[in-house]
Amino acid sequence: MEAAGQSGAAMEAAAGSEAVLCVKPAVHVYRLPPRASNRGAAEWQLEQPAWSGRMRVTARGSVAFIKLEDKSTGELFAQAPVEQFPGIAVESVTDSSRYFVIRVEDGNGRRAFIGVGFVDRGDAFDFNVALQDHFRWVKQQSELARQAENPEQGPKLDLGFKEGQTIKLNIANMKKKEGASGTTRPRPVAPAGLSLLPPPPGGKLPSGEHPSSLSNPTQLPRTPITDSLLSWPQPTAAPSATTSDVWGDFATASGSASTQTNTGWVQF
Repeated sequence: MEAAGQSGAAMEAAAGSEAVLCVKPAVHVYRLPPRASNRGAAEWQLEQPAWSGRMRVTARGSVAFIKLEDKSTGELFAQAPVEQFPGIAVESVTDSSRYFVIRVEDGNGRRAFIGVGFVDRGDAFDFNVALQDHFRWVKQQSELARQAENPEQGPKLDLGFKEGQTIKLNIANMKKKEGASGTTRPRPVAPAGLSLLPPPPGGKLPSGEHPSSLSNPTQLPRTPITDSLLSWPQPTAAPSATTSDVWGDFATASGSASTQTNTGWVQF
């Protein structure tokens, strides 16, 4: 939530409106003794503050403003414009982290240094961080504006190889992937001069051809026994049925089958 508030305040400051960076409800103002080289808050008479109220830190553009206001009415007591941090407008003391020296202005060119102290140490830390974040944002904006005006002066990305630099590629994995998704390997071709094997016995013969054993029956040797067997009366074929008989096809088939069976064979 704090980061979102700081980014929103930065956007408002960029737009030209006044953005609130930090508000602290209890601060004390002290009169400073003559300025010395080594300044410490122990010489400020901390038991007797000159004024007490609230602090509101705002920003307009790149300038931050430290405003000391009345707690109840919000009347402005003093204001310190800050154009740089750390700088002469806001300085920390040497003996405590809760006290700062700020330079206030009245708008007419008159300036004065006063001491400011926070009741809580965490409030002093938030005040310090609010100023740091604001001026970090101001620095980033100025760098972006400078790069936009001179884009050639920005850092360039060099992707080239340095002298002597090498690169290693793993080709083995690439070959495995190509073998897995590539075409199938060709089948081995038989060497020249080898003839194909004949079909197995009992294969289907072309239509219109008959085995030689049926077309040319083997002639039995003529003997008295065979002559007497051949002189016996042979059975005649059954007469063909008319087309009106529903069993005609079966009779014709049985007659033709008996004829084929008797061809070249002797019935006993």
